[in-house]
Amino acid sequence: MSTFVIGLSIAMLLFLLAAGLTLIFGMLGIINFAHGAIYMLGAYVAYQVAATTQNFWLALLVAPIVLAVVGAGIERVVLRPIYERPHEFQLVATFGLILVIEEAVRMIWGLQLHNIAPPPGLSGAVHLFGTDISKYRLFVVLFGAAMVVLLFFGIERTKLGLVLRASSNNAGMAEMLGVDVGRVRTALFALGAALAGVAGAIAGPMLPIQLQMGFSIILDCFIVVIIGGLGNIRGAVVGALLIGMTRAYGQQYAAEWIDIATYGVLVVTLLVRPQGLFGIRLRTS
Repeated sequence: MSTFVIGLSIAMLLFLLAAGLTLIFGMLGIINFAHGAIYMLGAYVAYQVAATTQNFWLALLVAPIVLAVVGAGIERVVLRPIYERPHEFQLVATFGLILVIEEAVRMIWGLQLHNIAPPPGLSGAVHLFGTDISKYRLFVVLFGAAMVVLLFFGIERTKLGLVLRASSNNAGMAEMLGVDVGRVRTALFALGAALAGVAGAIAGPMLPIQLQMGFSIILDCFIVVIIGGLGNIRGAVVGALLIGMTRAYGQQYAAEWIDIATYGVLVVTLLVRPQGLFGIRLRTS
C-alpha cells in the first residue's frame, strides 16, 4: 500500500507540472523547454519563504504567485514578439531562459542542497492497511486530486475557461468578439508558471532542492504529455498515473530497470496511438 501511495504522490507531482506544460502548448502552441527551470525556481522561492517565516503554508501560497508574475513577464518580453515566427525561435528562446534562470538561482542560492521541512501536522507516518504511510505523501495525493478537479472545472465549466479555449482555437474571431487575446495569452502562461511553482513548493519536502532538479523531472513531464496527448488535461492525468506507478513499483521491485520501463511505456503508447491516449488523430487526406 505504501508503494501505491508513493506512486500516486509522484503522479500528482508530475500532473501539476505537466498540466502547466500541456496548457501552454495546447492553447499557445509553445513547447516550453524552460518549464523545468520555472519549477526549480518555484522550489527555491518556496524554500526561501519557508526558511524565513518557518511557515510551509505561506511558502505554498507565495511560490505560485511569484512564479505567475515571472511567467507573465516571460510571455510579454520573450515570447510575445515571436509568436508568428517558426517554432525554432520559440525553442531557442525557451532554452535561453533555462540558462538565465539557472544562473540567477546559482547566484542567489549557491550550489548547496536545500530542503523544506514538512509542516508539523504532516510530518511522520500514519498506520493504514497494515503499513506505515507518509502523512505528507497522503497530503500530496489529496492536494493533487483537488487540483485535478479544480483545473477541469475551471477550463470546462467557467466563462474564463471558455475564453481561454476560444482564444486558442480562433484568436482572430475571439478578438472580433471583444476578447483581448494578448492579455489572455499572458494570463495563460502565468497560470502554467504558477502550476510549476506549486509543483516546486510541493516537491520541496519530498526531494532535495538543487540546481539540476528541473532537468531531472522535466523528462518525465514531457513523457507524460506525449503519452496523454499534447494539450490534453485528461491525458496529463492518465499519463502522470502511468509514469508515477511505473516509477514507484519499478523502484520497489526492479530499480535498475526503471528508466527502461518508463521509456517502454512511452514507446508502446506511441506504437498503439501515435497521437497519444487522448490526442486527436489528424487526417492525412
